[in-house]
Amino acid sequence: MRFHVVGLGAVGTLITNHLRQSLPEGHSVSLIHKNVNRARQALWHNAVTLEEDGLPVVMRNFPHGTAEVDIVSATAKLPNTTSDSRYIESLFVTLKAHHTLPAIRRIATRLSPNSTIVLLQNGMGVYERLVQEIFINPKQRPHFILASNTHGAYSRGFLDVVHTGRGEIQFGIVPDLEGRDYEASFRDPSKSLEERRGNFMDITQSEELDPMFARYRSLRNTVAALQLMQALNPTWLTMDELQIILRRKLTVNAVINPLTALIGCKNGDVFQTMAARSLLSRICKEASDAFKAELVAEAQDFMNTVDTETSEDVLLDRIPEALTRESLMQECLRVASATKNNISSMLADIRSGTSSGTEINFINGHLISLGHMYNVQMPVNTTLAHLIRMRSGFVSGGDSVL
Repeated sequence: MRFHVVGLGAVGTLITNHLRQSLPEGHSVSLIHKNVNRARQALWHNAVTLEEDGLPVVMRNFPHGTAEVDIVSATAKLPNTTSDSRYIESLFVTLKAHHTLPAIRRIATRLSPNSTIVLLQNGMGVYERLVQEIFINPKQRPHFILASNTHGAYSRGFLDVVHTGRGEIQFGIVPDLEGRDYEASFRDPSKSLEERRGNFMDITQSEELDPMFARYRSLRNTVAALQLMQALNPTWLTMDELQIILRRKLTVNAVINPLTALIGCKNGDVFQTMAARSLLSRICKEASDAFKAELVAEAQDFMNTVDTETSEDVLLDRIPEALTRESLMQECLRVASATKNNISSMLADIRSGTSSGTEINFINGHLISLGHMYNVQMPVNTTLAHLIRMRSGFVSGGDSVL
């Protein structure tokens, strides 16, 4: 099977190296570059290097290409345009959120309803934008896996990354529009709650037993590839579980990214003042209120479909402890301490002169959108978003759209 990776920064290089280490021979891992010249440079370079615990792990012989095609070799005059090389079965997307839509627009003609896309990035709302703007027809939509990554890494050169902090990759599969239940084994009554796990057989079994095997083959193999990367500590979760994880991570990013970018400090120094602690509390309060309103609305919609009378109190009981203000604040403090020597991606963008005004749209901007949707006031998140857009526009020398 052919796997592709787009977004070859620190996380993308980390994923690429571990994919190649974990997959059996016969499966390819192709890298998608910004342009043909960059792809040819990578072919000449012929290595993806990962340093872990002071030891280098060098993987070689990757196919390389662009969003449109894979190329045959470093000396080829023209890209390889055969139908086989163009088709993408499984695509790992490790781009920043605001770069994802433009990249997928370019790649979309290489994808089919049988393809699988893994979204691995900060922020929320990317999947929703993709299905609203690119994969509008549900019948022609690829499978999607949403994932959260907490590993730390930094690039020290072209396709050369250092793994600085071990975390985990947690993922869930977006529900099937045809009704196939990928999460059936999570509810297996014959097993205890602790023993219940996702099962490949819920995706598809075999070509002989499943007439729709071709439709689900890449999804099954992509989940298998994720689980083979044991060194990255992968966990398959239900989508309900994953949504809590993603909301908590979104809040951490909504606090640490803009505050460190505005102050110009490492993560570990961001909460040294009472002013910063006050902002932490207010951002987490706004996030928790937005999540609560969203979950209550979803619960109410569900109750309406089953024609069951319920009360506000019952609906509020559905709000998990992990999304309360206090729990979100503790998670922000924990992450800031655990990554105390790191600088946030937003601060790195501003220092490099890269506009991060659009990245903010998928972090604090996503919270602001939830506030608008569910009538929750978001004054602190709105102010932070404006300040980051102003800051990034000033540094890059361009105008930033509010």
